[in-house]
Amino acid sequence: MSLFLDALLDSPLDDSIRGVPPGAAPLRLRDVGARGWRPAAGDMALPVLTLDEDAFAANRDLIFAYARRHGVALAPHAKTPMAPQIASALVEAGAWGATVANLQQAAVLLRAGVTRLILANEIGGRASGERLGALLAAHPDADLRAFADSPAAVETLAAAARAAGRRLPVLVEVGAGRAGARDRAAVDAILAAVVRHPGLLVLDGVATYEGAVATADPAETAANIAALMRRTAEAFALVRALAPERPLLLTAGGSAFFDMVVTGLAPVAATDGNATLVLRSGAIFFHDHGVYERALGALDARQGFACGGATAADFRPALRLWAEVLTRPEPELAICGFGMRDASFDQGLPRPLRVHRDGAALSAEGLRVTRLNDQHAFVAVPARHDLAGHDLAAHDLAVGDIVEFGISHPCTCIDRWRVLFGLGADGRVRSAYRTFFG
Repeated sequence: MSLFLDALLDSPLDDSIRGVPPGAAPLRLRDVGARGWRPAAGDMALPVLTLDEDAFAANRDLIFAYARRHGVALAPHAKTPMAPQIASALVEAGAWGATVANLQQAAVLLRAGVTRLILANEIGGRASGERLGALLAAHPDADLRAFADSPAAVETLAAAARAAGRRLPVLVEVGAGRAGARDRAAVDAILAAVVRHPGLLVLDGVATYEGAVATADPAETAANIAALMRRTAEAFALVRALAPERPLLLTAGGSAFFDMVVTGLAPVAATDGNATLVLRSGAIFFHDHGVYERALGALDARQGFACGGATAADFRPALRLWAEVLTRPEPELAICGFGMRDASFDQGLPRPLRVHRDGAALSAEGLRVTRLNDQHAFVAVPARHDLAGHDLAAHDLAVGDIVEFGISHPCTCIDRWRVLFGLGADGRVRSAYRTFFG
């Protein structure tokens, strides 16, 4: 364990952190499990975001098994939790490395001892390049590869290498819909720019991101991704011609279409014989009750998750948001104590899962979040006549009831929290993860 992580576990938790009960004596992060807090029992200040650690571990084991079966590596995208404890644990569990999106994220992970990184983004101009160089100079053990999708991006990386005093591996980014070289001419220009800096830069492979070409039409999405994979393979052949002996990377793969990446690029890596396909999936470890639930349902529909007898339906949502009913101002309305400051809402609103009252877990069937304010969630409550034939507590939802919600889109939910609390199978807090979103 790095000194940074060890010190992190000794850092204090107090009631300035959401979830910690007001007036509670400060405690170290590593000691949080001793309190035995259960959010369902009202032991914590609400709202609070928790991680089902058993579900997370099961998801980890499932995607790792998929990677082994298909001969690919994983560099989970750290932007989803931005929790160095989690990134470090995934590397210890067998991840090839980690992915970051910017310099701040790279700095956090390097301090945590996660040294093999993919910087999966362009970072700007010369000043940003010099900042990257200073970061690499401060971490001589860093094994970082960076994206470039233009000659200008290459010059930024050359400035970084010059400031760091060492060569920097470059991944040529091919893309559509977002960043990335759009055609052969753009790829040729990037390659020529890298070759102009032999003492500073070295070609290390090709990168892309398939999610940027997805649409609402599954057939169109599949065609777009297949075309992008062909362009990526063509760019890889150009890189290989300039770096005939070097071990190279092919990297792509979010958490929704990674099967199409494996179909398109795993044969390229296998045929080359000196290349590794690295998937950058990050949200897959957390799953959700929304956008990724739908995405993995579509993955199973196209029979894309080939991993023994497992299916994508075996992934389990691991995040829960807990909030109290504040008021019942109308018969078919409840206001719960969380809002846009606490939960993601860009790709779907939170979903009520269970109601907790006096130690009992009751059905939340029929409850529905309709909108959010900063600190308030508007929950539609079914009318009594809509409950006929159902064993529901929803109509009788009362002030003080604790509602357990699933969320949609982990990446824009965890970033609202300074601490993510890990729950054991008994529903008690047994760990805490500090987040570093800057």
